[in-house]
Amino acid sequence: MGKSINIIESRAVPLNIENIDTDQIIPARFLKATSREGFGKNLFRDWRYENGDEQKPKPGFPLNNPVYSGKILVAAKNFGCGSSREHAAWAIKDYGFDVVVSSFFADIFKNNALNNFLLPVLVPENFLQQIFDEVHKDPSTILEVNLEDQYIEIASTGAKESFDINSYKKTCLLNGYDDIDYLLNMKPEIDKFEKQYEEHKIYG
Repeated sequence: MGKSINIIESRAVPLNIENIDTDQIIPARFLKATSREGFGKNLFRDWRYENGDEQKPKPGFPLNNPVYSGKILVAAKNFGCGSSREHAAWAIKDYGFDVVVSSFFADIFKNNALNNFLLPVLVPENFLQQIFDEVHKDPSTILEVNLEDQYIEIASTGAKESFDINSYKKTCLLNGYDDIDYLLNMKPEIDKFEKQYEEHKIYG
């Protein structure tokens, strides 16, 4: 069972770059492992370090800037495009993010994120810009993401936007269920249905 998600109140890390593809999120040379753990250290590896050398962090990259922290990654539009590697979601989650906010997600990345207890929050472009403006102005800005009520709010301004999510995936995230957990949770109802079905065959 994964980590459940409901209300997340956190600072945010701004990554105002468009068209971030999965090879930039987690370079292909780090895809050999099959376990989900350990990918976080290589998140945005080639952007974080000079020549990929972790002894040479690039000071201008937001993940290397100590003023930015939190469980929410805020990215520009078309996040997660490119190849379908699930490792991209693994790396973001393993790094410590629970939410990614953008004005557009690649469909495959969005599905991979939801399957790995990483919540993709889709917002209009103008609201995304408001988030960037507030976080750049004050890195301690808090965002509230409420999955139950499906909204994201900038605490300092009160600006709020709703977001959509598949109802099944919402249930899974709220309860920390993967697909197997969900089916096991439904077992009493499945057993009841099967019993009624068998009785109907016998007596119907």
